[in-house]
Amino acid sequence: MALQGPEELGEQVEEPEDLDDQDASSISPAEEITLPPGPGGEEEPEEALLLPWDRFSAWLHCICVVGFDLELGQAVEVRHTGLRSPKTSICYLSFPDSNSGCLGDTQFCFRFRQGSNRKSSLGCFLETTDRDAPACLKQGHYYGYVYFRQVRDKSLKRGYFQKSLVLISKLPYVNFFHSLLKIMAPEYFEKQEPCLEAACNDIDRWLTPHPGRILTLPIMGVVIKVRIPTCYDKPGTSQLVQSTQVMTQKITHDQTPLLMLLCPLPVFCSQGGGNRRRVFGQSYVVGQVSNTNVTFYSSSLCSCISPLRYCSDFRPYFTIHDSEFKEYTTRTQAPPSVILGVTNPFFAKTLQHWPHIIRIGDMKQAGEMAKQMKVKKLKNLKTLDSKPGVYTAYKPYLNKDEDIIKQLQKGVQQKRPSAAQNAILRRYFLELTQSFIIPLERYVASLMPLQKSISPWKSPPQLRPFIQQDFMKTLEKAGPQLTSRLKGDWIGLYRHFLKSPNFDGWFRNRRREMTQKLEALHLEALCEEDLQQRIQKHTEVETVDLVLKLKDKLSQAEREQLPVRPGTLLKLRAHIDAVILALPEDLQGILHKPSTP
Repeated sequence: MALQGPEELGEQVEEPEDLDDQDASSISPAEEITLPPGPGGEEEPEEALLLPWDRFSAWLHCICVVGFDLELGQAVEVRHTGLRSPKTSICYLSFPDSNSGCLGDTQFCFRFRQGSNRKSSLGCFLETTDRDAPACLKQGHYYGYVYFRQVRDKSLKRGYFQKSLVLISKLPYVNFFHSLLKIMAPEYFEKQEPCLEAACNDIDRWLTPHPGRILTLPIMGVVIKVRIPTCYDKPGTSQLVQSTQVMTQKITHDQTPLLMLLCPLPVFCSQGGGNRRRVFGQSYVVGQVSNTNVTFYSSSLCSCISPLRYCSDFRPYFTIHDSEFKEYTTRTQAPPSVILGVTNPFFAKTLQHWPHIIRIGDMKQAGEMAKQMKVKKLKNLKTLDSKPGVYTAYKPYLNKDEDIIKQLQKGVQQKRPSAAQNAILRRYFLELTQSFIIPLERYVASLMPLQKSISPWKSPPQLRPFIQQDFMKTLEKAGPQLTSRLKGDWIGLYRHFLKSPNFDGWFRNRRREMTQKLEALHLEALCEEDLQQRIQKHTEVETVDLVLKLKDKLSQAEREQLPVRPGTLLKLRAHIDAVILALPEDLQGILHKPSTP
């Protein structure tokens, strides 16, 4: 069965025909708790203009149920409509791809590309969500969140009941959607289709996701309270508001518990290279028989360089049926910049030539394994029976950090809670990345023109170019050694990073922010001018040209949400109205004379 909103999933999911016919009278309303004034704390008047199923589509694209057919294999069970021809990848991604024989319930996620030339009726809401979200929570791909159940059933010819409930969404809120599935899936397996229809009705009453807001989301008799982080939040802080509701959730990308990170992330720390290699966006293979472990571990690798955004591709669960299988496994070119999570032993040989391979062992023995594991040369990975570890073709740029390993191992011996261990490791990676990025931020800030060079009657000045040699010269006196105790080849590390997609993504974002700041300062300078006196020295043609340019400025400021001071846009509108009123009546009509109050 596939229940879904009105958009298309690339060429994979069709629109159901009868969702709009469902009775909305039984829908339970969602309640919002308004934040104090600040980023994301104001109500959006456009919420009232949303059409039926728009709110559902803001959170989910569709809900699918994938079952196992003896003749067809994995198949989407469809009630309303069917999936189009490229549905095979979703079917196979929704089932485990190994011989682990996992009985019971298993949760994992997968990721795939969005279709091209897509148009959305929710464009303004999605743009707002993306603009205010932190780097690791921005959209760009589709995510499939899976709840798979396999239990013995002698009444079935195969002897097992095998079925997956799958949520497809453009939102990378991994822990939130897995919590949502823990509520929905058991109810579905017990009551079947009617409870999914009720869940769709509940979700269609939720307020659209907006960073900075605290939302109370009712679903199937349970209430989830969430707050979506914003790019304005201090890195590493948790702003989870306490709740008396049934369930309180924090939406974040750091969803992996420490027991998963202990094997073998501490090895990365001890060798000083793992976290740094991820800033390059290099090729990684993460392998383990468990879908849950491999998908969460692959996702966690991307978030370990936060607040930097991982700009390369990553697939937390990858199978031979994936549409990019040939592209990613070819030997005719260098391995792509991507992190792949795999469970099929087939990949152990197929991807043996990749520069970084991580084999995860038994999570139950993660503490002991972390003591024994070492980073190994890639040439030592020769068989399917290779031991767990990090196999790499590269030497680390930085020296080993013994302190963090001792701290984590001591925590294992003292049975420190996994949440505390996880927080220690996350904090370590955060501080390491911040030490790395501070010199870059300092240099990029120096590329900003002085405010006194901004003239209201000239175009805003341009940013000075980023010159690698000039940046390298700053590292001798203001490098990461000021904030980090790690020693090593920091210069080589920066040279490599400046050629990576992660630097390109980071610098594009910073350049856009700084350009918008220059536009905002230029706009504020315009508002401080006496335009009435200015137009007295100009002809009517020049005055009309000024009005048109000011309107363009106002439109740009509203469209791009320029960071102007409060009241600037109102002041600019008043200037425009005053200039128009100074023109002859025929020109006032052409320029849309404002109505008098």
